[in-house]
Amino acid sequence: MEYAKGDAIFASSFVLMTITMNPNMKIVGLGNALADVLTPIRSDRVLETLTFERGGMYLVDHAKHVEIARRTAGVERTIVSGGSAANTVRGLARLGLESAYIGKVGEDEVGRFLEEEFREYGVTPFLLHASTPTGRCMVLVSSDGERTMATYLGAAVELTDDDLLPSFYSGYDLLHIEGYLVQNHALIAGAIRKARKAGLKVSLDMASFNVVEENLEFLQGLVAEGVDILFANEEEARSFTGREPADAVREMARMCEVAIVKIGDKGSLVAAGETVYSVAARPADVVDTTGAGDLYASGFLFGLSRELPLETCGRIGSLVAAEVIAEVGPAIPEEKWPGIRQRIADILHP
Repeated sequence: MEYAKGDAIFASSFVLMTITMNPNMKIVGLGNALADVLTPIRSDRVLETLTFERGGMYLVDHAKHVEIARRTAGVERTIVSGGSAANTVRGLARLGLESAYIGKVGEDEVGRFLEEEFREYGVTPFLLHASTPTGRCMVLVSSDGERTMATYLGAAVELTDDDLLPSFYSGYDLLHIEGYLVQNHALIAGAIRKARKAGLKVSLDMASFNVVEENLEFLQGLVAEGVDILFANEEEARSFTGREPADAVREMARMCEVAIVKIGDKGSLVAAGETVYSVAARPADVVDTTGAGDLYASGFLFGLSRELPLETCGRIGSLVAAEVIAEVGPAIPEEKWPGIRQRIADILHP
């Protein structure tokens, strides 16, 4: 259905009334607590040797993790805190929202590093502990910035529904979940059930096209029954609906309140009901796309917390995403955040 400009604005306002909380909105993230090992690769032939599809996300055992390290030996690696939902809540904290994070780590140096980083970013860490080593993700970065991820989950995979205490949700307004958890059906279903019981809204980032394909039927039911805000990139949306972005975002929006499909340098599509907004990408010098979707979600959810129109939320998401892809890794340097906050203010008050 097509809308005139005024109708589209009215439709957006109506949807916002159902999903926004207040300017003091508090968000808790749930995901795999990981360290990212950023590894530039000289050629995509390395991916072929490892039997990885470019741009995919793969769960690997310890032996495969060792093989990846061996085949990429000799390059300069960078180790940073990672995990999709963790990246998003750290971005939210830098934008001024009170944020927390739920995950499981090992009793080791990497686990302590992650906990300290959360606190430095202003994120409350609800981190449980296991005897298994803290998980880590080998992020194989191609020359054009595309990333292929191989994740050894370690302690993260031991997080269970029983670990999710009511106190983790108390005082928060929205639970943001990374789609990588979809492979643990009991955990993610339990997390949404408990969030609903505590009165929280739920947003879900689909995470990876192959994760979607492997869990399609479960994921479709989960979204229809328990998700309010759904994020996907072009490949994930295609795997989820079998459709190209413009049709996919409409179909997704029929299953939840707001759907977002990110389409790289073409920007993003934001849909609510039958209204679809096309949001342009921000120009950026692409160094590494790691964290682009996660930080887009930070900007978009920040916009929702301020009760902004959905199109404006998308513009803020694009702005923050453009900043992170100009950096190596999923974090934006601290000195750049004041400028980002000013550019957001310029969007709101041109």
